[in-house]
Amino acid sequence: QVQLVESGGGLVQAGGSLRLSCAASGRTFSNYGLAWFRQAPGKEREFVTAITWIGGRTLYSDSVKGRFTISRDNAKNTLYLQMNSLKPDDTAVYYCAAAARLVALAKTTDYDYWGQGTQVTVSS
Repeated sequence: QVQLVESGGGLVQAGGSLRLSCAASGRTFSNYGLAWFRQAPGKEREFVTAITWIGGRTLYSDSVKGRFTISRDNAKNTLYLQMNSLKPDDTAVYYCAAAARLVALAKTTDYDYWGQGTQVTVSS
């Protein structure tokens, strides 16, 4: 059973930085794509960024390109999201997701496993 556990959320001022982590367990992820999504109150869950576990191919939404960086540590089975130059619009619950395909994908329906989420709040 795949388990994804996010951590690292919190409250930060606009312009600040946070790094989220997602600890993955339950199987070998060598043929997986992993991603970060976010969901703000009253809005649909939206794609943030994705990466292939092997090869490190990435995909970013336009809203975070140049500010956020996705990475993974294969030895630790951990996915990261470095968020810089944060804006109040980045406030949301951030979710880690895994898809049993070695592709960086952008739709929620592409993903098979989800974490419980971690809250990120950016104050103005």
